[in-house]
Amino acid sequence: MPRRPRLAAGALAYHVLNRRVGRLPLFEQPSDYAAFEQILAEAVDRTRIRVAAYCLMPNHWHLVLWPQQDGDLSEVLRWVTVTHTQRWHAHHHTAGTGPVYQGRFKSFAVQTDEHFLTVARYVERNALRAKLVERAEAWRWSSLWRRTQDNPHLRSWLSDWPMEQPRDWLQWVNRPHSASELEALRVSVQRGRPFGDESWVRRMVKRFGLEATIRSPGRPKGS
Repeated sequence: MPRRPRLAAGALAYHVLNRRVGRLPLFEQPSDYAAFEQILAEAVDRTRIRVAAYCLMPNHWHLVLWPQQDGDLSEVLRWVTVTHTQRWHAHHHTAGTGPVYQGRFKSFAVQTDEHFLTVARYVERNALRAKLVERAEAWRWSSLWRRTQDNPHLRSWLSDWPMEQPRDWLQWVNRPHSASELEALRVSVQRGRPFGDESWVRRMVKRFGLEATIRSPGRPKGS
């Protein structure tokens, strides 16, 4: 099966996701989560990648990144996953036992309007949706928790957003998404389809040759 198209143009925002192979645990102890956050902080220091939002879950993670230059997304994610894999194996004394991640990261571009807010909300309420906490901001391993703490150091490697954050953001994040929002987001995750209004999606598809991300799944005619 051919690989799906990969978009890594600069100046666009992206949702990025990766999982542990076999959906096994990726983070089990607080130190496991903290080690990955340290890698994110190092990535910001090394590359100036903008980390707008994130949420680390027991067997996967979500990032909202806002790279500045073409190719930055792929290069940063390569460094993050390779570095995390190496340190994970060293910590667990499992070097040579196989991959940590299920494969390449999944990603899709996000229009920087209300669609960006929808994606950031989706990421930051992930632990609440999984019923790991009663309030989204209570999940220690997320950008939402960091931004709600009275400690500027905790927010130092998080970036500004390409638009203003709503004043009632906490209340908004703690409200469920609609079924249609979740379905649209899941399609973008699965197929790499740009997430935005119809005209913006069409422009992105045409500009970057992403026609495969909007085609209906199934066998091609005549096969």
